[in-house]
Order: sequence, then C-alpha cells, then structure tokens
Amino acid sequence: MNNRMFDSPVFVKSGNGLVQEIACLEDALEFLYEWPKNRRGTIYDTALRACQRAFDSSYPLTAARDAFCGFAKSVKIHEDVSVALPWMTGKGRRGGGMVA
Repeated sequence: MNNRMFDSPVFVKSGNGLVQEIACLEDALEFLYEWPKNRRGTIYDTALRACQRAFDSSYPLTAARDAFCGFAKSVKIHEDVSVALPWMTGKGRRGGGMVA
C-alpha cells in the first residue's frame, strides 16, 4: 500500500472509549471502511470519496485529511489533543518522583 502520512494526525474516540490516532491515508480509509453501515451518511460518503481519490490520484492529501476530520467532528468522535489529555500530564514536580 502507498504510505501517505498526514501533516498532523487526527485523533478519534473509538467505540470502547479509547483514543485512536489516524496518522495517514491508509488509517483513515481503514477506519471509514469499518464504520458501521447504519451510521453512514452524506458526510461519511464525502470523506470516503476524498480519501479514495487521494489514494488513487493526485487529489490533495490535506483535502482528504480535512474531509476525514470533518466526518469525525460530525459524528462527535473527534478528539482535540491541542489540550493535553489527562494521562499526558503529571502531578507537578513536588514529590512522588525518583531521584537520579
């Protein structure tokens, strides 16, 4: 498969509550192909077509990423990681750490 990395990944919340990183075109296509058929709609179709066109031709990768991101937002699974997720932040520098 053609490995086409996005400039920045899209993070989505999966069905089990875990956050999944969509870092490339192949990740986006795999996610879209696995999306439940009863939850597909016009925005899904647009995102899928954009990703397929980017995979098959010179369609801009940024446009495919934006379409996928728009889909994720429309179905409320988009995770904004510009703010640190709870597991990414420490409790501060006071206590609890090991001394080297």
